[in-house]
Amino acid sequence: MKDLTCEIEVTLQAIGGKWKPIILYLLIEDGVKRFSEIKSFIIHTSQKTLTNQLRELESDGLIDRTVYPTVPPKVEYSITEKGKTLYPVLEAMCDWGYKNSDESIHFKKKMCE
Repeated sequence: MKDLTCEIEVTLQAIGGKWKPIILYLLIEDGVKRFSEIKSFIIHTSQKTLTNQLRELESDGLIDRTVYPTVPPKVEYSITEKGKTLYPVLEAMCDWGYKNSDESIHFKKKMCE
């Protein structure tokens, strides 16, 4: 890990990535999800990108990945206690986005309700 110069960098390193905050918020708000459920919520991403973002979140200890030995394999993602501590940050991001969004932007779902 490179040397970080401030606390904001620590946070950005953990949640930086186009879909990471949305994945975290979804798991905090809605609980355990399978890959396909996350993918159906984040429709504008590729399977490869989503897989990479999930792996990074798991590596940083923010989410857990549970594999069930079934055929086909069943994989579920859940938020960790460490991941839950990001909730106030994610709520603040959501509130700021809602207050400052351009009316021409249409959302699939308002997440912060």
